Amino acid sequence: MNRPLPFPLLASLLASFAFAGAAAAQDLIAKAAPQSRPIVIRNAVLHTLDRGTILGGTIWFQDGAIRGVHAADEKPALPAGPEPIVIDGTGKHVFPGLIAACTQLGLQELGMVRQTVDLSEVGDIAPEAQALVAVNPDSTALPVTRSNGVLVAGVFPSGGLVPGRASVIQLDGWTNKDLAVLADAGVVVDWPVLPADGPQRGMRGGRRPGPPPAPGQPAPNAQLNASPGGAHADAVAAVKKQRAQIDDAFAKAAAWSAQHQVDPTLPPDLRAQSLVPALRGEVPVFLLADELEEIESAVAWALGRKLRAVIVGGRDALLCERLKEQKVPVIVTGTLKLPHREDAPYDEAFTLPARLQAAGIPFCIASGEPFYNERNLAFHAACAAAHGLDREQALAAITKDAAQILGVGDRLGTLTVGKDATLFLADGSPLDVPTHIEHAFIRGREIDLRNKQTELAKKYREKYRQVGEGK
Repeated sequence: MNRPLPFPLLASLLASFAFAGAAAAQDLIAKAAPQSRPIVIRNAVLHTLDRGTILGGTIWFQDGAIRGVHAADEKPALPAGPEPIVIDGTGKHVFPGLIAACTQLGLQELGMVRQTVDLSEVGDIAPEAQALVAVNPDSTALPVTRSNGVLVAGVFPSGGLVPGRASVIQLDGWTNKDLAVLADAGVVVDWPVLPADGPQRGMRGGRRPGPPPAPGQPAPNAQLNASPGGAHADAVAAVKKQRAQIDDAFAKAAAWSAQHQVDPTLPPDLRAQSLVPALRGEVPVFLLADELEEIESAVAWALGRKLRAVIVGGRDALLCERLKEQKVPVIVTGTLKLPHREDAPYDEAFTLPARLQAAGIPFCIASGEPFYNERNLAFHAACAAAHGLDREQALAAITKDAAQILGVGDRLGTLTVGKDATLFLADGSPLDVPTHIEHAFIRGREIDLRNKQTELAKKYREKYRQVGEGK
């Protein structure tokens, strides 16, 4: 007869399995070494995103920064020193690294292993939580994402009303500090959704904008179904109470800041200090909102407090007059979506970027997909390009415009002298599925484009080669 394992032994075994799962999910590819020699890419098509497209151009970089962007008839003046590495870009294209504007890359690995999921802090109001601190530099999702040209990401925490502060990271580095581009990119606020009043026609809106929650976790503040009688009134009251909680957190932070200016000996308040940069307008407040009422109330609240609002999601953004008047930026969380209601146009999500552009509203495109599919970012931009958005603008929406909205436009997003040499060389446009990324650089360091999936592909191709069925 089988006897049950003693509890200490069982617990030990379960812990070892969890550890093994986490260890198996680690990236085993070494990080790139610092750039030691100038790198010159010549005879390539340079998609600068700020000076147009240069045919047969030359770009070179040293010490992690772009030093020259030249037309075909210009010869770069390289400084004396180490012999440069020259890459022939004939027939190839150079693009700035793509930027995943809103993701949870590095914050989770295996949904069934709690130790690898670090999306949220305890409590509804936690602005002191900074996404960068929780990012795993050895996540296997990072090299997979890099292989499709996504080299930078805006990492957003989730859970609660104010789950923390977003960070901008580059997707290669030994430590969190190595990954950091901008540790504090802005405060994330999951603006509560009022429940629908009465029966709703068509498909029910469910998930919040932004990155999906981990498997098994409900989406925070998901829209409530209309409830009969007093239940609906109670739900409305609960949402209003949540909105008051958010406002109260910012009011207390403003009061602490004002008092601290008068009395510098005032004891520190970590939560209040975390909100001060947003109160001063130094960083934006990222407001997760999709529904019209939700967007209207979120924008009104932010402008009333003189905050720099950025709407994340923004499905109904074009219905909000105040957003259009104030040109509040929108992070579109994916275009490859079904329409929200049965009576909505089939291409509602496909055309949103083009409609935002026509209205003069600043925007960028995020994928809105689970972290392990963030490599599909360019295809969301391609969908927008196929439905009315200019292809150059579609590229800008995942490079230049994403960098501007995330507050790193001075370093990333275009092929500009002085900016970080975070770029890639490909045999076509990243908007096209067959395109292959041949070289990628993050701050001048050439990145190993191998990843778990490329190695598995080689492994199983070898199987068929051994039996004479493959090439």
